[in-house]
Amino acid sequence: MQLKLNLIAAASENMGIGINGDLPWRLKSEMAFFTRMTTNTKDPNKKNVVLMGRRTWECIPKKYKPLRKRINMVLSTQTLHLKDEAIPCKSISDALSKISKAPLKDVVESIWVIGGSSVYRAAMESPNFHRLYLTKVLKHFDCDTFFPEIPNNFALTSDPEVPKDTQEENGISFKYLVYQRN
Repeated sequence: MQLKLNLIAAASENMGIGINGDLPWRLKSEMAFFTRMTTNTKDPNKKNVVLMGRRTWECIPKKYKPLRKRINMVLSTQTLHLKDEAIPCKSISDALSKISKAPLKDVVESIWVIGGSSVYRAAMESPNFHRLYLTKVLKHFDCDTFFPEIPNNFALTSDPEVPKDTQEENGISFKYLVYQRN
């Protein structure tokens, strides 16, 4: 069975995803969507992996680390000392290799790539790419980190778990988009 990578991100009109190590907006319902998608499993005996780069890991506030009810994996070429909070990996292929072996292979249901920019790019180029769940924030924000260009061979699709209508919170409109490789 080939392991599938799902990417989940929120990006502004200018494809910004972060500024100064933080999100440029505060959207509680969008954060709840992220938590639901990356946490919920069909099999109650399994968990999902959240796969992220080292800087993304470092930007998560201490009180939220590790992300609860999920297996946290952190990509870095550096040696990381993460105690039992997260599993360090050298690359996406290293992470997939660890997930495909015991003890993880029997407990992992889905893999969610949660950032940052270079990890998203590598995941979209991976043969294991499955879907991109992109929350499009319909406003321009000043950002210093951006989502990579979405490849031309990605097409919009739908998922019954994803709201179809434009959402609004705090005067900011946003919509959930799901892409799959053609």
